[in-house]
Amino acid sequence: MTTTMRVLLDESVPKAFGFSLAPHFVRTAQAAGFGGLLNGELLAALKAADYEVLITFDQNLPYQQNANLPVPVVVLRAETALRFVPEVLALLAAPLKPGVIVLDVDR
Repeated sequence: MTTTMRVLLDESVPKAFGFSLAPHFVRTAQAAGFGGLLNGELLAALKAADYEVLITFDQNLPYQQNANLPVPVVVLRAETALRFVPEVLALLAAPLKPGVIVLDVDR
């Protein structure tokens, strides 16, 4: 049985990437009403809205917030997010704890 996760895509991640993450509930920061929020505000808003994972290209976001990450933050390091679809789907199928998960094209 697959558990559906509530996933938020940061403004840096293309909306099309979310379509590849079915059957999960995926919204962009803009669609969720979080467009333009600063990183700390975004993390607080997504937690309050019951999102379970944040996906971003912003390599600084998790480190700017130190240990105050309320959800797992998946940081993508590549030219395109689509390269990581299989890895992200595998992550979403497993239990995740708050913290930073880096997916790097060179690894």
